[in-house]
Amino acid sequence: MNRHQPVAIAGAGIAGLTAALSFARKGIQTEIFERTTVLSETGAGLQLSPNATRILTKLGLLLQLEKVWSEPQAITLVSGVSLKTIASVPSGEFARSRWKSPYGVLHRADLQKTLLDAVNANPLCHLHLGMEIGDTAQHGIAGMIGSEPRLVVGADGVWSNLRKRVEGAGKASFSGNVAWRFTLGEAEAPAFFDTTKVTAFLGSGSHLVVYPLQRARSFNVVAITSGADPGKSWDSTLPPEISRQRLLEAFSGWHAQIIDLLRHAVEPTVWPLYHVNDGAWNQGDDVVLIGDAAHAMMPFAAQGAAMAIEDAFELASFVAGGKPLAAFADHRQSRVARVRSRGAFNRFAYHARGPVRLGRDLVLSLRRPESLAADFDWLYGYEPKD
Repeated sequence: MNRHQPVAIAGAGIAGLTAALSFARKGIQTEIFERTTVLSETGAGLQLSPNATRILTKLGLLLQLEKVWSEPQAITLVSGVSLKTIASVPSGEFARSRWKSPYGVLHRADLQKTLLDAVNANPLCHLHLGMEIGDTAQHGIAGMIGSEPRLVVGADGVWSNLRKRVEGAGKASFSGNVAWRFTLGEAEAPAFFDTTKVTAFLGSGSHLVVYPLQRARSFNVVAITSGADPGKSWDSTLPPEISRQRLLEAFSGWHAQIIDLLRHAVEPTVWPLYHVNDGAWNQGDDVVLIGDAAHAMMPFAAQGAAMAIEDAFELASFVAGGKPLAAFADHRQSRVARVRSRGAFNRFAYHARGPVRLGRDLVLSLRRPESLAADFDWLYGYEPKD
């Protein structure tokens, strides 16, 4: 493998742009191919835990991100029925002290712009919009960029085309969960929405996550519940009245103020949540998958973006060090498996019913915030291979 050959990256989302910057940091040129002609980020808010911000800091992006994010003082679990606090994990300065890196919340578009600006300013990163490499072989890519790439990175999301080139790769399937997303201006928000916290309201079979978006002076609201497999008939552009009706049905029995909030949600967008099951991430040393293309996961641990950022950074380290892609995949798969396991546990705990819910609340209420924080040391304190 010629060290002077570029790396081709499919997809200019969080995973792809982070990969390009990570390779550039190692002196490796990248050619990024994005099938859309204009970059835009769907969704609204995003949580960046210390394991992700540690990497973004290494890429020189902390100062830019601090201008557009807020650092919550706590991550709090609250009963969606009574609005009573169940447990709280300190963040803010505590996160910077314990995990040596901040915990930030921001709009997805602000993170994407920060990454894109850095890519456009880096002479080793070349972005090609309106071009898709899909399952094209290396020699086909050479026709587009003038040289054969040393490696093709599939950072093209849950519906990855590059995954077709990886024998034994995982497959995307409906997770059994549906998410409604909307934003709410600070002036219209109920009094129990706290601009200093990430708050997860928990209920039977569903939960609601709320946190501030600093630049928009609004709250990001994500409501997640179990749902039937939408199949090919799913329409994510449902009329607002139908979407709202389904949302209210999913949160029936919750506190009256939350029900009222959901009833008046303006144009909530509803999305089926898909995940990618375990499978191969690489095809020899020619193709490798990262981020959602490799392991799209549910948001119950708020680690989807963080795992993509970790993948991208560590991939560049492995490649720059001359290590085989199989070694990278083995290393990352064990980490992702542990995060998936945590997410599965959170889903069980967040959506618990009956006696299990009562037991959960009792156990959590007896634990000190610092003790709860220690449970996250393995996750937030992770030091990536550099």
